[in-house]
Amino acid sequence: MKRAAGCVATLLHDAAMNPAEVVKQRMQMYNSPYHRVTDCVRAVWQNEGAGAFYRSYTTQLTMNVPFQAIHFMTYEFLQEHFNPQRRYNPSSHVLSGACAGAVAAAATTPLDVCKTLLNTQESLALNSNVTGHITGMASAFRTVYQVGGVTAYFRGVQARVIYQIPSTAIAWSVYEFFKYLITKRQEEWRAGK
Repeated sequence: MKRAAGCVATLLHDAAMNPAEVVKQRMQMYNSPYHRVTDCVRAVWQNEGAGAFYRSYTTQLTMNVPFQAIHFMTYEFLQEHFNPQRRYNPSSHVLSGACAGAVAAAATTPLDVCKTLLNTQESLALNSNVTGHITGMASAFRTVYQVGGVTAYFRGVQARVIYQIPSTAIAWSVYEFFKYLITKRQEEWRAGK
């Protein structure tokens, strides 16, 4: 049941966040023609249609599955190493969370690069042997390779890893703190019965 809930949560989260990611990435592009969010939304909608907001949806989902799998497996592996008794230990949770996020981010960077290309439709890629819009993960993978070779799949890997380190460290430490607090309260409640 938990896995099903996690899958549904990911589907809904990515469905809601994908349009926001498209707008964010287009506004972050070098020489972006957009000065306001509303200008970007309106231009994408009028020039490319609603589908432009979801070109990278399957890539986003495809990226999230291995990211989360690598992230959780790495965290659990590191907890076995740093905290084998599985006690509440903030430093081990922060360290394991940070490392897990870094490993998962680095491993899934090629998918993130393709997702960004699908979202931005970068003019450099569009001006090289590509006609029309880049649609679908296979097309994005081919285009990235044509434009920059294998190394292009890892553009921005350092920035992505640096972004994930504090994010996952904070998430795991907060999760473990509340898990500890709730467990402690339950034990106190049971002892008081």
